Amino acid sequence: MAVYNRQMAPDNDQELTQLKRNLIRALKEDITPRQRETMLMYYGQGLNMREIGQKLGVDKSTVSRTIKRGERRLQRCLRYGAKGLLES
Repeated sequence: MAVYNRQMAPDNDQELTQLKRNLIRALKEDITPRQRETMLMYYGQGLNMREIGQKLGVDKSTVSRTIKRGERRLQRCLRYGAKGLLES
């Protein structure tokens, strides 16, 4: 499937690069520091929610809510606020 996608859409490289750049910018500017920290631990370091909760001294349900809120905020930012993020 990945090979098919690459063959059918070779011109998406520029759009994907721009999306990655916008996502990094949104991670830095549009979510709270706590959301950033928990999301980086979860997605970047591969820790589970229980482990993150132990490191931060909070319950795993709090970690789950924090991650979900950060994800929703990023989605809204990239979906609706993308015009402000897009760089020419």
